[in-house]
Amino acid sequence: MATMLIVVALAFLATASCNKYKNDDKVILFVNKVGPYFNPHETYHYYQLPVCRPSKIEHKSLTLGEVLDGDRMAMSTYEINFKKDVDKKELCKVKFSDDDLQLLRDAIEDLYYFEFVLDDIPIRGFIGHLEEGGFLPHTHKVFLWAHLHFNIEYNEDQIIYANVSTKEQPPLSLDGENAPREVAFTYSVKWYQTSTKYEERSKRMRDNSFFPKTLEIHWLSIINSMVLVFLLIGFVVIILTRVLKSDFARYNIEEEDSEDLDQDDNGWKIIHTDVFRFPPFKSIFCAILGVGSQFLTLATGIMLMAVLGMFNVHRHGAINTAAIILYAFTSGIAGYIAANMYRKMGGETWVWNINLTSALFAFPLFLVWAVVNSIAWAYGTTQALPWTTVVLLMALWLFVGYPLTVIGGIFGKNWANGFDAPCRTKNIAREIPAVPWYRSAFAHCVVGGFLPFSAISVELYYIFATLWGREQYTLYGILFIVFGILLSVTACISVALTYFQLSAEDYRWWWRSIFSAGSTGVFVFLYALFYYFKRSNMSGLLQSVEFFGYTVLSCYVFFLMLGTVSFFASLKFVRYIYVNLKMD
Repeated sequence: MATMLIVVALAFLATASCNKYKNDDKVILFVNKVGPYFNPHETYHYYQLPVCRPSKIEHKSLTLGEVLDGDRMAMSTYEINFKKDVDKKELCKVKFSDDDLQLLRDAIEDLYYFEFVLDDIPIRGFIGHLEEGGFLPHTHKVFLWAHLHFNIEYNEDQIIYANVSTKEQPPLSLDGENAPREVAFTYSVKWYQTSTKYEERSKRMRDNSFFPKTLEIHWLSIINSMVLVFLLIGFVVIILTRVLKSDFARYNIEEEDSEDLDQDDNGWKIIHTDVFRFPPFKSIFCAILGVGSQFLTLATGIMLMAVLGMFNVHRHGAINTAAIILYAFTSGIAGYIAANMYRKMGGETWVWNINLTSALFAFPLFLVWAVVNSIAWAYGTTQALPWTTVVLLMALWLFVGYPLTVIGGIFGKNWANGFDAPCRTKNIAREIPAVPWYRSAFAHCVVGGFLPFSAISVELYYIFATLWGREQYTLYGILFIVFGILLSVTACISVALTYFQLSAEDYRWWWRSIFSAGSTGVFVFLYALFYYFKRSNMSGLLQSVEFFGYTVLSCYVFFLMLGTVSFFASLKFVRYIYVNLKMD
């Protein structure tokens, strides 16, 4: 199954075959998008600016990943031929209206950059130059780069690297009424031979990126997280084991002393007739476990593919595409786990359970996407998905995701055995004694959410800086280790909290085990608030709605995923202690 998923994903993620050129062959340069440097997800088509454009705009056919990445490539009017230098050639002359000048001034003041694509190599540069200085008097000058100089490296018949420089010619001032009403845009091309092989050009692009360089290995974060893991595992394995050994010695007494135990003792043994009492709202409970298991598989698959180098690190769309495809094809896991657990708990309306499982994440995702996409359409950005892509994604869910959920649910229902609880559950529930505040559900959620969050808190900055900033994260091996640390911490703290809860004679551990670790999503959201207002330079309605909308969804995924890990760890622990307890 896993092999099939990877093969399908690779079919969608396959990169274009390398192009080979002969002398003077035409090299097509595509114009793509522009946008403010500090709002990474607010991009517009390059031809929305008053620049040189062909009489008829021809768009390039894009992959799903490129569309999701906000790409909208179109043919440019630049004439570039393989290994043929060009010296200050006029591209066109553009007459500016007052609105055009104001649009350019606003774009330059917002630090707009442009992105072209040549032989699948992104080429980026700034639209203009902003000069500010002094306090009294304050100077504010806006300049436009009207000349672009392309530097292209080649090895034999293949293009290895390309970039653009804007400083070969002085910029044009757009200040005041002396701003030019007609501008001649020019360009130059210079070819350089290199010994770099085609297979190494991705490293060449990474080392000379327009955006900040790839993040370095942050061993302090990893060491800090691993120390935390060892401490928690030591707590569970050593301290909790000794406590359980003492409990077993106290509870597993001779039969003639059992009456004294019932009268005088307390603790987790006396709730053995209630501890396996099924929780309320079984259908949504099992749906959470199903979708959480699906996201565990999805996250593991994505990171394994990243570690194996199956993504173009320069394009977020590749990872987005893989996530969408794997989400659809792992829907069967969600259906199977949810229906299997639901039937074990004695659920009857399994059809409703499968539909609920299918919609548990898809429906919130659709709501958030609808809001973000509507605002993106209103702004006219390339982040707004075209209707053809929307139809494709809906068809992927309707004809792949949902049917696989149903099929998985049918197998899960049919293969479900009894719950096989080691203790018999009485019809009348036992009264739950009052507990101090530090044993309350809220305190458990704070502890159960904060400790897993602390294991990934340092790493979160790099993840946010990659997703919502300009850094390039390529340390997927480190990320995979941190992911394992996160799951380990979640399981350990869940077992400890469940023990404390049962010792307080509170048998309602089912839902609490989900919420205690699932509350990590709340801490992640609080960190997102801190990152947005204190660490990023993002601004504007579009960027804010997109950031908080998709961040809420990500925190929801944390809740589902870690809540599932927490429940199954607690379930295994509870089964263990009651199987080893001698009872009549």
